[in-house]
Amino acid sequence: LLGRSQGRAHRPLAAMVAAAWPPDDGDVEAGIAVPRRCPETTSVRSFVDPTFEFPEPAAPVLRTWVPQEGWGKLPAWTFPDPVDNYLVRATSGVVFLLALVLVILKMGFESDVGYNWVPVILLDFAIRTCMGFRLSPFAWIGNAALKIARMDIFLVPSKAKRFSFFLGCVLNTVIIVLHFGLDSHIKRGPSIALVVFSGLESIGGFCVGCWLFQSFFAFRDMWYTRQDYLSMGQDMRARYMHDVEPALPSGVSIAFGFRDHGEPEVHSFDYELLVIGGGSGGLAAAKEAARLGKRVALLDFVKPSPSGSVWGIGGTCVNVGCIPKKLCHQAAIVGKIVRSHAQAYGWGEGGGAQPDVNFSWGRLRANILEHIHSLNDGYVKGLRSEKVLYINAMGKFLDAHTVECTNAAGEASRITARRILIAVGGRPSIPKIPGAALGITSDDIFFLEKHPGDTLLVGASYIALELASFLQGLGCATTVLVRSKPLRGFDEDMAKRVVDNVALAGTAFVHGAAPTAMARQADGRIAVTYNAGGAERTAVFDTVVFAMGRQVQTASLGLEAVGVKTDKAGRIYHRHERTTVENIYAVGDVLVNGLELTPVAIQAGVLLMQRLFDGRKEHMSYALVPTVVFTTPEYGACGMSEELAMEVFGERQIEVFHAEFTPLEWTVPHCKFQCYVKVIANYLDKGRIVGVHYLGPNAGEILQGFAAAMRCGITKAELDAVTGIHPVCAEVLVTLRRTKRSGAVFRKTGC
Repeated sequence: LLGRSQGRAHRPLAAMVAAAWPPDDGDVEAGIAVPRRCPETTSVRSFVDPTFEFPEPAAPVLRTWVPQEGWGKLPAWTFPDPVDNYLVRATSGVVFLLALVLVILKMGFESDVGYNWVPVILLDFAIRTCMGFRLSPFAWIGNAALKIARMDIFLVPSKAKRFSFFLGCVLNTVIIVLHFGLDSHIKRGPSIALVVFSGLESIGGFCVGCWLFQSFFAFRDMWYTRQDYLSMGQDMRARYMHDVEPALPSGVSIAFGFRDHGEPEVHSFDYELLVIGGGSGGLAAAKEAARLGKRVALLDFVKPSPSGSVWGIGGTCVNVGCIPKKLCHQAAIVGKIVRSHAQAYGWGEGGGAQPDVNFSWGRLRANILEHIHSLNDGYVKGLRSEKVLYINAMGKFLDAHTVECTNAAGEASRITARRILIAVGGRPSIPKIPGAALGITSDDIFFLEKHPGDTLLVGASYIALELASFLQGLGCATTVLVRSKPLRGFDEDMAKRVVDNVALAGTAFVHGAAPTAMARQADGRIAVTYNAGGAERTAVFDTVVFAMGRQVQTASLGLEAVGVKTDKAGRIYHRHERTTVENIYAVGDVLVNGLELTPVAIQAGVLLMQRLFDGRKEHMSYALVPTVVFTTPEYGACGMSEELAMEVFGERQIEVFHAEFTPLEWTVPHCKFQCYVKVIANYLDKGRIVGVHYLGPNAGEILQGFAAAMRCGITKAELDAVTGIHPVCAEVLVTLRRTKRSGAVFRKTGC
């Protein structure tokens, strides 16, 4: 039971919840463990037993509860409250009416007493008012009566409560004596009636007091419990979903206070903001700051890759990443439609496929580069229109406000800025093996002048699988060397299905393999020696592409000289994008625990500028960020993987709804790819959806909308209430009924 308490008041609540929420054999004790509120923190830290401490950083132990049949619902966060009993409420209402009658009788029978009755009535109602709001005098009686009525335990009176109860009894006895004394000249019958009504009025005070007191603490406990769970759940989700700032190592500190809008200029600087890096995040931040009326300069310089590839402004995404990759992915899809789908839909002659359709790598390359160059020109014009100074030079810190700019000719100049933003991104890693210079990376694949031919992909990251997928679709014979896990960090079940689909398209996978040497042969091809399962093997390829991860480009910035702390890989420690130097910021791939995604860098840069220059408060949330792996078919994910959800919430607390399906447009050409979807729901949070995974056509278009719904906290019940659009792939997501736990067939049939 989660919640805050000051001692024994929670024990009855714990006992109530234990009845409907039975403990497991592996729980801390046979009974129920009740956490208490520590004075130094507001989070759940320990049980009533002061010797017990949760091991850090483990999350609090959660009691498990799973419905026996069907989907079910988690018990509501309202506890079985003894006062939530219609009989007790009705009794309290009747007693209130009797008390009103008593007042009328007092005024009627005692009209001849005069003012002497006024202090008695005031005293009487003062006592009952105190009883109603304090309850303490009658907690014991109310508890005893309710315990008999419902076998519930609610209150354990303290010494103060017992004393106030005794005092209340004495005061009520005084009232009864006053009734007899002042009414001695009246007939016995009415006097007895007054005493009876006075007693009923006192009982009414008891009941009302109990109701108010119990309701107050019940709602207080309900609120604290709910808030504790939500905060704990957010902490756990954030810890695993990058929505929490990275833990800083010893000796590293970052100042708080991110709103410095309106701070006076103390020194004169050339610019109010200098951005180092002309990628997606840097460009978005520079233009947003300029839009807010600030003087902005942007440095961007592209070092040639080891193979000599260079490009213009825009960063990895525009030049050698998202844009050309998606276009090549689309080219592969078009080729598949033309070669294997078109005739099934009545296009062309004959009944078979058309494998002889001509494909020109050179024409595709030229068209893609033409589009990229137009984007480069658009960025330069956009900066000019926003009055941002664009400098094609490499930056290096001289101090916290001064940067040395070195252009391609080696000429150096200096720029000062009040604030500096680092957005230099990363570049692909290259292994240190003999002959590694013969290979290329994703920085070079789109600049190849001739068809790649037989291609080896070293690595099993999403970049490697995307390259293998579209190269296979464009006529290359592709092989992937997988050293450990494919798509590390993604859902393992989905990763396996992605690999199966890529293999089904013709790509060969060699698991547990890593290259050890490369050599150029006489015919110009590359002989690659690799270790697979302890055995040395050699294979020959036309092209070798390294896709083994990326490394940030911070080594040449001189961060140590100004005190910006980084980890061993060069990634920058930060708190809401502010580094260990108060006027230096960072966005994008260079952050510790950052997400290497273009939209993340863009949004983080824009929000940072709005906080700095527009007085806004919103911070970048790194949780529930959707992403897509552009293989064929595409894989989209948002939220937790199945393994992570089990780790965070426990296997019994989550439910996985899933289905295999075939898109309608793939049925006529008899496409053999696997399409699969699953939704992960958390019982502990009213069935809230914590993960959505989709493997099928147009994953990005589908997941974007579901990511918005997850950001709004959609539950499985709310998803089930959505009416699907028929017949489309996204319809499967709102018609999921089969669970993994059930073991039922999850292949979707029919229309």
